[in-house]
Amino acid sequence: MQPVSISNAMVNALGPDAANDGLDAGSAAGQTPFAGMFKSAIQGVQNLENQAANDVQGLITGQGVDIHQAMIATQKADMSFELALAVRSKAVAAYQQLMQMQF
Repeated sequence: MQPVSISNAMVNALGPDAANDGLDAGSAAGQTPFAGMFKSAIQGVQNLENQAANDVQGLITGQGVDIHQAMIATQKADMSFELALAVRSKAVAAYQQLMQMQF
């Protein structure tokens, strides 16, 4: 089972400003900018997917990983990915609604 590498693709899609957390107006007020928050959320999903892949690999190869631990890690990764997908869908829908507005 190969872990899905979504973090690099999604972070690169944000553009060059995703890595620049200090120039956003939100950081001046002590808040995390949206791009940085989004990047850390995607990295969290990626970490859970990697952990699940490692646990399943350990279960298959007999390296002392319990089946319950592997299943729980797999479900955590699945739920976090579904949540990220739902957030992305809501963001796309909001963007489309904004683009349909007439000023």
